[in-house]
Amino acid sequence: MAHTSQMPICPMAETCKGMMEKPRPGLMLIVPGLILIALGVVVVFEPRILVWLIAIALVTAGAGMLVLGNIMRKLGARFRSMEG
Repeated sequence: MAHTSQMPICPMAETCKGMMEKPRPGLMLIVPGLILIALGVVVVFEPRILVWLIAIALVTAGAGMLVLGNIMRKLGARFRSMEG
């Protein structure tokens, strides 16, 4: 007779259980949350800083898109060289 085990409700139950036993993932969500709250309070008291925060976000997003575009271009070239 084949050995059967009880199937967990969630297929990711073991992974989730492992994540919950480690305090690090929780901290990795709490720290950015606290930083965002602090930035929000600073913006309330000094609204001119909002312009700088938006500028920094736009520059960061633009730089990230350039890096991602370069990576995609290199992957495309590598893929085309493997085909031909």
